Amino acid sequence: MAHLYDLMLLLDATAPEERRQEILADVQGMIDEAGVLVSVHDWGNRRLTFEIDHRPDADYKLLQFEGDVDLIDRLSGGLKITDGVLRFRIIRQKPGGPPVPPQPEPVRAGARPDEDEGGRVAARAAADAPAGE
Repeated sequence: MAHLYDLMLLLDATAPEERRQEILADVQGMIDEAGVLVSVHDWGNRRLTFEIDHRPDADYKLLQFEGDVDLIDRLSGGLKITDGVLRFRIIRQKPGGPPVPPQPEPVRAGARPDEDEGGRVAARAAADAPAGE
């Protein structure tokens, strides 16, 4: 039975961009072979709480996928020996847990970031609401 998993990858931020993309493509390929890739989120470069292999920063990637235990074993085995992966963590999501966050929608041309679909400014709409609601 397939379950929903989160895979958090911490990639070497000093590695060339091509190498990081290659690692990500390899992981996505493994997931596609034996499971279903739900979403990929790029969290960008962030400072680590403590250095890993004398590196203060890492490139964070979050992959959400559905798969079984065999896929988890293959991913774990492959990521342990992959150069450029500083750390990884695979977490099984509980049924009924938080939903998979939707991908951001494209911004309408000419729209301000604080406008809703009706074109009104969100802060103004909140100010116009009757008190007590």
